Amino acid sequence: MEERKEERVHRVFENISTRYDKMNSIISFQQHKLWRRDVMKRMDVVKGSLALDVCCGTGDWTMAMGNAVGNSGHVIGVDFSYNMLAEAVKKKIEQPHFMNIEYQHGNAMALPFEDNTFDYVTVGFGLRNVPDYFQALSEMYRVLKPGGTVVCLETSQPENPVFKKVYYAYFEKVMPLLGKWFAESFKEYQWLNESAKSFPGKIELKRLFEDAGFSDVEMKSYSAGVAAMHMGRK
Repeated sequence: MEERKEERVHRVFENISTRYDKMNSIISFQQHKLWRRDVMKRMDVVKGSLALDVCCGTGDWTMAMGNAVGNSGHVIGVDFSYNMLAEAVKKKIEQPHFMNIEYQHGNAMALPFEDNTFDYVTVGFGLRNVPDYFQALSEMYRVLKPGGTVVCLETSQPENPVFKKVYYAYFEKVMPLLGKWFAESFKEYQWLNESAKSFPGKIELKRLFEDAGFSDVEMKSYSAGVAAMHMGRK
C-alpha cells in the first residue's frame, strides 16, 4: 500500500504542477496565503538561519523562508516531483534576489541530509501525501539541530459537526469539479480529497509529533479547523 500511495502521489503532482498554484488559490479561496503569513509571524525566524522546506512543491514557503532568513541565511527546498521543482525554479529565476535559495530532488521519507543540520524545518500541505507520517516526522527531527524548530501547516479536520459535513461535501463533490474545469485534472483532485479526508486531526497529529521526539508542540487552527499549524522543537 505504501509504495502504491507514493507512486500515485508522484503521478498526481507530476500532472498538476503547472496548475497547482492557481488551483490552491481557487480551492482555499486564497486563505492558504493568510494562514502561511500568520505561521511565519509565529515562527519569528532568526536572520542567518539554515532552513529546510520539505515537500516544497512550487516553492512558495521556500521563498517566504528565504526572505525571513535574509542574505546571510540559506534555505533548501526538497520535493520528489521534478515537475513541481521545475515550477519552483521558474519562480526563483523570475526573482533573482533569491540567491539564498536552492532546490534539490529528494524524498521526505529519507531526507538526503546529515543529522542536526537545520535551524528550521517546514512542511506545507505535503505531510498528508507521504506514505508514513511518523517516518517523515522522524526524518525531520533527525535533520533538525537541537533547539531547532519544525513547523507543519496542513489540512485538518473541522470540529463542528455541521460544518464538517459541508466541508467534506465541498472536498468530495465540488473540488474535483473545480480541478476538472480549471486544471483538467478531475482524478488528481479526487485524490487530494481522499488524502485530506484521511489525514489525522490536530490532536492526533500533535501526538505523532511528540512520538517523533518533538517537545513543546503548539497547535493553531485556521478557518474553523480546515487547516492547522503544528510547531515543535527539538
